[in-house]
Amino acid sequence: MSDQHVIPDGKGGWNVKGAGNSRATVHLDNKVDAEKRAREIAKNQHSELVVHNRDGKISRKDSHGHDPRSIKG
Repeated sequence: MSDQHVIPDGKGGWNVKGAGNSRATVHLDNKVDAEKRAREIAKNQHSELVVHNRDGKISRKDSHGHDPRSIKG
């Protein structure tokens, strides 16, 4: 269950890559499709989706299972 990162590939496309993996899980031509695929994987694995901009900075995160239960009672 590793976090799924959407990262630019340096050639105009986008990669979906599990945290700590040396190779991309999938390569897609556009960011929208890459985010959709990464979200599917993150939901399935109950992990976090981490979306990066072209400059490599994180633009947003979306948790699919890391949320601690903080409701008392």
